[in-house]
Amino acid sequence: MLHHVSVGVMNVERAARFYDSVLGALGYRRVMEFMPYAIAYGAETPVFWVQLPHNQSPATVGNGVHVGFVAMTKDMIGAFHRAALAAGGTDEGAPGPRPDYGADYYGAFVRDLDGNKLEAVLVQRPAASQGATKRKRRASKKKRRATTKPKASRTKKKAKAKRRRR
Repeated sequence: MLHHVSVGVMNVERAARFYDSVLGALGYRRVMEFMPYAIAYGAETPVFWVQLPHNQSPATVGNGVHVGFVAMTKDMIGAFHRAALAAGGTDEGAPGPRPDYGADYYGAFVRDLDGNKLEAVLVQRPAASQGATKRKRRASKKKRRATTKPKASRTKKKAKAKRRRR
């Protein structure tokens, strides 16, 4: 659904040092830059932008807004949190389970140098069993076949089956 997210900062070069370290801990990298105005991060394409506000007013933080970054492991979440604190960020929630968000939710929260709230998160969802998936596919195929056969053909088959039973 989302194409990208942007956060405003007061100084892009200063923010770049913070984000290079913090997002690097999650396996993301700087993929685009328009210094001294903006930089963007992602795995391959720019998804998260750090920039000066377009209206040239001071950057402000959205109350209740935070950006959550996907982490592949709990160790990455710990590295994200440590890197943020080492780069001058503020602790907003140490790495750990978040039972209020779900049984399989694990995350950490920090604030960047300008007060933007960030999260690294890992949500482990149970993998669907292959047997259940195959059964669903078979049932779906049967349903499609049954609905695509002409009605007359089904009626003839029912009549033949009745005659056989007699």
